[in-house]
Amino acid sequence: MVFRLLRAEYHSALRLSGSLSVSEEYRFDPSEFEMVEGRAIDLVEFFGEGGNIAPPREDHRSGYVAVIGRPNVGKSTFLNRVLGQKIAIVSHKPQTTRDQILGILSEENAQIIFLDTPGIHNPKNKLGKRMVQVAEETVARDADVVVWLVDVNTSPTDEDRMIADRLRILHQITPLPLLLIGFNKIDEWKKSDELLHQRAAEYRALLEWLLDEEDENGQAELPIYPISAASGQGMDDLLADIREFLPEGPSFYPADQVTNLNLRFLVTEAIREQVLLLLHQEVPHSIAVAVTDWEERDNNMTYIAATVYVERHSQKGIVLGQKGSMIKQIGQSARPHIEELVGTKVYLELWVKVLEKWRGKENLLQRLGYG
Repeated sequence: MVFRLLRAEYHSALRLSGSLSVSEEYRFDPSEFEMVEGRAIDLVEFFGEGGNIAPPREDHRSGYVAVIGRPNVGKSTFLNRVLGQKIAIVSHKPQTTRDQILGILSEENAQIIFLDTPGIHNPKNKLGKRMVQVAEETVARDADVVVWLVDVNTSPTDEDRMIADRLRILHQITPLPLLLIGFNKIDEWKKSDELLHQRAAEYRALLEWLLDEEDENGQAELPIYPISAASGQGMDDLLADIREFLPEGPSFYPADQVTNLNLRFLVTEAIREQVLLLLHQEVPHSIAVAVTDWEERDNNMTYIAATVYVERHSQKGIVLGQKGSMIKQIGQSARPHIEELVGTKVYLELWVKVLEKWRGKENLLQRLGYG
C-alpha cells in the first residue's frame, strides 16, 4: 500500500510549525489524503512529456538509488533485504555504517545499484563530519533516486528535521533527484490508519519547499511507502516503483556481482560488527579494524590477522577483557560470517592497539581508510 500525497491537497491540509505542533485552527481530516494499492505515481501525470524522469520503457533500466536517513533507522537492514544476503553490518547502535556501501541488484530487465550511506547526524569529530559528507555527496552527485528511510513509529526528530534542511540546501545547489520516503518498521505500527496518515503529513511538511509549485525542479507529489526492511513487508511495491523511475541504460556490473567492496573490507566490518554487538557505551564508536595479514595456507584454511584500534588505553582493557576473554569472544563470533565470506575455514588472530584520538586526526583517518 502506498500513500499518494498531492501538492494541491497539502495546501488545504496539515500545517505544522517548526516544532511540529499542529495549528489551532486546523483539524486533521484523513479524507483529504488518498491511499491506493500498487504504484504510487503515474510518471507522465507527474512530470509531463518532457519531465526529468525517463518515461516507462520496455528496455533495460539501470541507475543508482541512495538510501539516506538518521542513524539506526534500518538502512543496512534495508540493503541486506533487497540483496537477499548480508553485505552491510547491522547493529542496534547508531552510526554503524561509516562508508558508502554499494549493493547491486541485477534482474532480467534492470540493474538497481543501491548506495547505503552513513546516518546523517550532528558530527562531533572529523570521522563524523566525513560520514555526513559521504552521505550528502551520495545524494548530490551519485543518485538517480533517493529513498529517505524514517521510523514510522516516531514523529520527526531533530535529526529528521536536520536532514530535511540539509536536503533543502543541497537542492538549492543542485536539484535533487526524485525523492521517496520509506516508512520503515511498519510491522511495529500498532496505531490506526488515521494516525498513519497524520504521520505522513508530518514528514511531508518537512519537505514543503520541494513541493513548491514555483520551483521548476521540485516534485509534484511525494510518494510514501510503508515498509519493513526486517520482514520484507511492502518492499515489493517500493522496488517495483524504483525500477520504473530509473532511466533506460545498460548494466554497469556483472550479473553475479552484489557489491563493489573488497573481501578485506567485508572481513573488517564483520569483526567491527561483533564489537558493536558485544561492547557498550562509548567504546564501539572508538573502534576501527584493519586486516594486517592474509594467507591462504591451503584450499581449506585461510589465516587472517587483524588489529582492533581503540582511542584510549582504558578502552584497550575493555576490548581485551579479563585474561583476553572479550577479544576471544569477538573472534569466535565473527569467524562464522568470515568463513562464509572467504569460502574456507579461517584461523583468525586479533590484536588490540591504541591510536590516541584517531577519530579527530586527519592522518590517522587516512591511515585507517576513512580519508
